[in-house]
Amino acid sequence: MTSTATAHNSRSRTRHTGAAAVALTAAAALLAGCGSEDTSDNPLAGEKAEAGTVVVGSNNFAESTLLADIYGEALKAKGIKVTYKHNIGSRETTYGLMKNGTITVLPEYNGSLLAYLDPDAEQKSAEAVNSAVKAKLDKKLTLLESSPAEDKDSVSVNAETAKKYKLTSSSTLADLKDIAPELVIGGSPEFQTRHQGLEGLKSVYGLEFKSFKALDAGGPLTQEALTRNTVQAADIFTTDPTIVKEKFVVLKDPENLFGFANVTPLVNKDGLSKEGVDALDAVSAKLDTKTLLDLDAQVQLEKKDPLDVARAWLKSAGLS
Repeated sequence: MTSTATAHNSRSRTRHTGAAAVALTAAAALLAGCGSEDTSDNPLAGEKAEAGTVVVGSNNFAESTLLADIYGEALKAKGIKVTYKHNIGSRETTYGLMKNGTITVLPEYNGSLLAYLDPDAEQKSAEAVNSAVKAKLDKKLTLLESSPAEDKDSVSVNAETAKKYKLTSSSTLADLKDIAPELVIGGSPEFQTRHQGLEGLKSVYGLEFKSFKALDAGGPLTQEALTRNTVQAADIFTTDPTIVKEKFVVLKDPENLFGFANVTPLVNKDGLSKEGVDALDAVSAKLDTKTLLDLDAQVQLEKKDPLDVARAWLKSAGLS
């Protein structure tokens, strides 16, 4: 049984667009705390970079900043001149800056980008998603190779539940079929009624839970409820550092109910050399979900500078 995830149903695209309502003053405040050095006072100024300089941008959440630092430092390791524009904001803004050449490289999530470009598109495989994105992109832009790393919705269980039912990181959603009637599952209110939620879990995996508890979209309410065992399973992002901190177990989704959100560089074709493309493809080849989760935890839990984390990982991966 194979599901075809429809992009507009995915909660993950909301997170990856960045908050459209975030004030520019908040973005400026975030800039002050960034590890990598920004070269403009206003990331939305729209001024094009000097010839030969690659501008790496990021949206306004921690993982995007970290990924931008990884991309930028990988390019620097090849002798390419790089500047940064961090914490820009929504996809509506960053996409426009990509098109006009203000930004050269941006960390993206393939399925989330497709949802922005074509809300009704189906997501049957990562390769099909990338092909669909490329067909919809502005002619000045393209996607490079996607990494195996994904930041998307998942059903995760807490450590107590995992131990009780012998669930591990190799377990899948199908392994919950006989267990689900004993479990309370939590998530955003809409998770109860959409296909990428309880309806899909039932139709695709045959899961019927004891009950549902309405919380938030993978945020602090959901994290706390899962930690306290108020719910035993919940909708959590696959690279949420709480997974590491609280030893949650993320269940695999072999039928791709939750679609695709592979970390993928979006680039302006005119602004990046073949050497730069090769450098970013090399990053994607070595970046998987487990690695990204660990790097996110270093930044968000251990409060390490994202630039330092990026440089250390690139060195360890033989990419700098």
